[in-house]
Amino acid sequence: MRKILLIDDSALMRTVLSDIINSDSRFQVVDKAKDGIEGLELLKKNTYDAVVLDINMPRMDGITMLKELQKQKIKAKVMMASTDTKEGAKVTMDCLDLGALDFVHKPDRASECRGEDFAKHFINTLAAVAESRAPVPLKAFSIEDVKETKKVVELVSKSGSKITGNKIVAIASSTGGPRALQSVIPKLPKNLRTPVVLVQHMPEGFTASLAERLDSLSEVKVKEAAEGDVLAPGTVYISRGGKHMHIVKSGGKSTIHYMDGPTREGVRPCANFMYESLMESDYDEICCVVLTGMGADGTEGIKNLKSKKKVFVIGQEESTCTVYGMPKAVATAGLVNQVVKLENVAQEIIMHVGVN
Repeated sequence: MRKILLIDDSALMRTVLSDIINSDSRFQVVDKAKDGIEGLELLKKNTYDAVVLDINMPRMDGITMLKELQKQKIKAKVMMASTDTKEGAKVTMDCLDLGALDFVHKPDRASECRGEDFAKHFINTLAAVAESRAPVPLKAFSIEDVKETKKVVELVSKSGSKITGNKIVAIASSTGGPRALQSVIPKLPKNLRTPVVLVQHMPEGFTASLAERLDSLSEVKVKEAAEGDVLAPGTVYISRGGKHMHIVKSGGKSTIHYMDGPTREGVRPCANFMYESLMESDYDEICCVVLTGMGADGTEGIKNLKSKKKVFVIGQEESTCTVYGMPKAVATAGLVNQVVKLENVAQEIIMHVGVN
């Protein structure tokens, strides 16, 4: 049974969330704290399989506690659970940067947390966090990374074998993805020969903040994909949370089209839909990249895509994944052409699709 530490300043919320956690036989809340100071003291003395952490608390809030964990080198697998809505998405991105592995957005009222949908989502997220690897400190994008990218670009540019064909890069990521993407997207050059489409499992309202964060770090343009966007080289299009992103032909061009509908693989957006929509595209080859994440999203989509298109699949290497779920599924299915460590994913993309 997995031991859980619950940190929340609301006594009622602590009771409600404890009930949800303890209702699953895999988990047990063994300790509770009402703020970051109490939580930090417990983490100094005990080891837990996962920590559920609120953001807004008196004395020491969730962000300050995450900073203290890093400062004091205390390892913990943290899942954020917050009702913060004013700047919720930005604050959540900050928490993920500081080592939190995933998050759930709690309803404002404790009574609304008792709904079946929220409880299921909460437990699924907790399971992913509990089964994940403890986070490693996020290495800031440095001048060395810029130099490395330039070396790869020069190598590709001078290469005698000219990269031809109309290609596209399609990336899928989930738990641990926002941090992993900071090791991939900023290393792509602005003259990348292809567009990049990306599904990161996130709810509505959060993908715009992810796009802004990555755009601020990157040479390539990064944006939350809008309905009708025409795909252009050197641009990364992140699927909007809460909708399924498809790439469709419109006026002879490849454009973004969103569809509602039920979840698939338990998620929305679902990478399978993105991959399958490329079956009817004008692209000669699709470079599929599957990064860290729980479950198997991407496997079925890539398998179906391979029946119609030339596909090259890059899977993230196990030791560098927060959760070795999605890359494992695609590898087990025999669909992967190349397995690489996270820090080398960007250069493999560049070498495969080329630069202008």
